[in-house]
Amino acid sequence: MIITSFKTVTNSDKPNVIVILMDDMGYGDLESYGGTDWHTPNINRLAAEGMRFTRFYTAQAVCSASRASLLTGCYPNRVGIHGALSPESPIALSPDEETIAELLKKKGYRTGMVGKWHLGCKQPYLPLQQGFDEYLGLPYSNDMWPVHYDGKPYPDTTTYRGKYPPLPLIRDNTTQQYIRTLQDQAQLTTKYTERACRFIRENKKQPFFLYVAHNMPHVPIAVSGKFAGKSGKGLFADLMMEIDWSIGEIMNTLKKEGLDKNTLVVFTSDNGPWLSYGNHAGSSGGLREGKGTSWEGGIRIPCIMRWPGNIPAGTICNKLAATIDLLPTITAICKAPLPAKKIDGVDIYGLMINDTQANPRDELAVYYEVNSLQAIHKGPWKLVFPHRSRTYKQNLPGYDGFPGAQPMTNVGLSLYDMRHDPGETLDVKEQFPDVVKTLQAAADKYRAELGDDLTSQKGAARRPAAQLK
Repeated sequence: MIITSFKTVTNSDKPNVIVILMDDMGYGDLESYGGTDWHTPNINRLAAEGMRFTRFYTAQAVCSASRASLLTGCYPNRVGIHGALSPESPIALSPDEETIAELLKKKGYRTGMVGKWHLGCKQPYLPLQQGFDEYLGLPYSNDMWPVHYDGKPYPDTTTYRGKYPPLPLIRDNTTQQYIRTLQDQAQLTTKYTERACRFIRENKKQPFFLYVAHNMPHVPIAVSGKFAGKSGKGLFADLMMEIDWSIGEIMNTLKKEGLDKNTLVVFTSDNGPWLSYGNHAGSSGGLREGKGTSWEGGIRIPCIMRWPGNIPAGTICNKLAATIDLLPTITAICKAPLPAKKIDGVDIYGLMINDTQANPRDELAVYYEVNSLQAIHKGPWKLVFPHRSRTYKQNLPGYDGFPGAQPMTNVGLSLYDMRHDPGETLDVKEQFPDVVKTLQAAADKYRAELGDDLTSQKGAARRPAAQLK
């Protein structure tokens, strides 16, 4: 059904909001996006009752940068965050940046987070110092621990992996336990799900914002006993079943507490799959490359939104949108203020209600590394700039938890038509020189404001990350 407008029928001007962020889930990992080897009925139901976005992007295809952009509505290089912050990283998200949680608290929302934070692993840079009332989760990626790929203690303690500290599970600001084994990892999805459902029940009489950032399916993958071997198709398929169970538990809790019709649920991923891990990684759905690249397999991610009475059921949005758009959209819906400092996201509510005239985002800059502008989307076009990129195409992937090689390769200037070639196989820059000029001009605006290491430009409007002492 195509409509040009949709009346908002929510009974409250303070709807609840739940953002569920998966880690390294690929564009092709879900049945509703073409996944074929496992079943995700609860996520299928989420899509059937809401909207599936097909051109939804992360700001950068890497852990910390993608999370900074989601929570602040900014390109991560604007707020000084890049890469995946290690336990010894000298930077963190600045307390001067305002997160979704901080903004909604100004409107009386209760805010909670479970899962992977990865924006600073010590006080005063943990979730409770960035607007959340309560927190349970890991401060960084679940592979940042002194454990080898086979689940045994890392054999060489002189390497960076061998020097990692024990992996802490933090409750609020205090370490509750250490995650030392794959069996410990196998309990994370259940722990997060139970805590999320408890948060919903305890806050059902007030508006709330819940951010659920699962560690899975980022490696090392592990599943609880209730799903081990259940799919009959391997560990990754078992894990997808457990993730789907988690979504079902959250949605069932909302319904049981009478909250499902007044809760906006956003389900998405931080970036594409880590393809070098083979059968322990997901699928890019035929898109080029994966995590850690600016190709579509790295930055185009699944996104499903459900909000009965506002988002028409069973709809699809094919227009450009991104995780940086969540903050301005959520604050507008909840009548909360925008951050005092400039952000890069736009309000995509018009897309969510299936307004066919809405087109709030026409372009998207694609940065990677510290501050390298590697590509730009504008309308149906994507221009890729010369740079060095990770590739998964020159070596076979690893197997059963061990990675394959992911060497670097040179990338040249190239233009792709996303309407006809989402796999980025045909460079059409020679056929459309005027389009190249238009996108180059658009890129120059970002270079002037945010800088670009590839062209040695610093940018006039970048803000520093917090510097840890």
